[in-house]
Amino acid sequence: MFTQTWKKYLPVIAILLKRSVNGEQTLKMNHTDFERAAAGRKIKFSFSNLQLNNGRLNTMAKHTPIVKEFAQLLQEHELTRGLLRNQDLEFMMTNDFQLLIRNNTAKVKDVQPQETTES
Repeated sequence: MFTQTWKKYLPVIAILLKRSVNGEQTLKMNHTDFERAAAGRKIKFSFSNLQLNNGRLNTMAKHTPIVKEFAQLLQEHELTRGLLRNQDLEFMMTNDFQLLIRNNTAKVKDVQPQETTES
């Protein structure tokens, strides 16, 4: 249902995925694209806490169709699949149709315990 809409924004999302290493990225999307894809059905478009760790979706959490299709497209597209590898990414979409991309990879690496040498 939303795959074509996500495909429209995929090239920009790929660029933002690359830039997310430097900080949170935001993409303002057109609400009419999503409303047309919903074909008049009342759907909640916003979502929070879509996490992809090493390109994998957390299957324990329940996700809406818009989230599932977005994650599936990211995993299937060759360029974005490579960008997701070895990354801990978080995606959120607000009611204003802004997609927020946060890269938590560096934070995870900083938290890992460092080896200590004993004398």
